Amino acid sequence: MSIGSSSAAADAGTRTARPFEYGRTHVIRPKGRHLATVVWLHGLGDTGSSWSQLLETLPLPNIKWICPTAPTRPVSVFGGFPCTAWFDVHDLQQEGPEDIEGLDASATHVANLLSTEPADIKLGVGGFSMGAATALYSATCFAHGKYGNGDAYPLNLSAAVGLSGWLPCSKSLKNKIEGSEEAARKASTLPLLLCHGKGDDVLPHKHGEKSAEVLKSTGFQNTTFKSYSGLGHYTVPEEIDDVCKWLTTSLGLDGSSS
Repeated sequence: MSIGSSSAAADAGTRTARPFEYGRTHVIRPKGRHLATVVWLHGLGDTGSSWSQLLETLPLPNIKWICPTAPTRPVSVFGGFPCTAWFDVHDLQQEGPEDIEGLDASATHVANLLSTEPADIKLGVGGFSMGAATALYSATCFAHGKYGNGDAYPLNLSAAVGLSGWLPCSKSLKNKIEGSEEAARKASTLPLLLCHGKGDDVLPHKHGEKSAEVLKSTGFQNTTFKSYSGLGHYTVPEEIDDVCKWLTTSLGLDGSSS
């Protein structure tokens, strides 16, 4: 399974304002009673297809999975070479420029995919690498009640998962959450799971660790961070098992196999 990797150091690139076209979306229907829907976002250069094949095998019969494919766009870290990407990335350092426009566009795409789900269904978002970054950005938009551009965030999220990823826009998060009682309440109750391999040479473990620390310190008290010795920039059954257990608990799926 090709589960696209992320990035290393950066070349500056120009950002285009034209709208990007999203690729094919793969949907996995629940095998049991439909209780939750999760949008799962692939990594840089990948498609929704490879993750859909893995998610279909999981022992989570009450979850409907939606696996979209990112637009093909120039990516600055690859010197402007086009590939599937949820947003543009220059580098992964804290001081690197953030593509708020691209992040907002992808977070909006995720919200649109979830917007037609029945009212009684719990909604979640997750992803790998750049997909994890987009999922965590969506979670912070939910808590803040707004996208980065100020538009209202329309959904009520129940959980977010990030594998081998990082938290975009971490510097501005504290002010956004602490500046609103409602945002602080949402942040404190939203379950977040971050997982990262200690052997990740594409996106070092310290990025995931720091992201979890920032989330906890800005009020996301229900944040769980799991490390995996020897794990590189990919996933393994142990990690996926942990995700399954965590989703079952966080989305209240215990004992709901039919």
